[in-house]
Amino acid sequence: MDRDQYVVWITIRTIAPDSWEKFRQAWRPKEFPEGMLRAYECDAPERNEIVGIAIWDSAESCETYRLSEVEADRRAAMAPFIQSESSSVYVGRELGIPSD
Repeated sequence: MDRDQYVVWITIRTIAPDSWEKFRQAWRPKEFPEGMLRAYECDAPERNEIVGIAIWDSAESCETYRLSEVEADRRAAMAPFIQSESSSVYVGRELGIPSD
């Protein structure tokens, strides 16, 4: 992988009605894992959907966390509040935005 490329794990979850706060408590990781460089939470204004974006230093770091007991526990805690979920891992790079 090139130096300017990152592994990006994107997850989109639809949240059950009236469970936003409970979901967010379960969703927030107890610890941020080794190899995670950045993490973003994108909330829908209606509070019915959340997009998680995690940027990793390598595919190995991302996969190690995805298969970890910490992540399994976190997913189990979120499960009662999720109506649907999709998740994919990508290789991405930051785009330079020209300044005026």
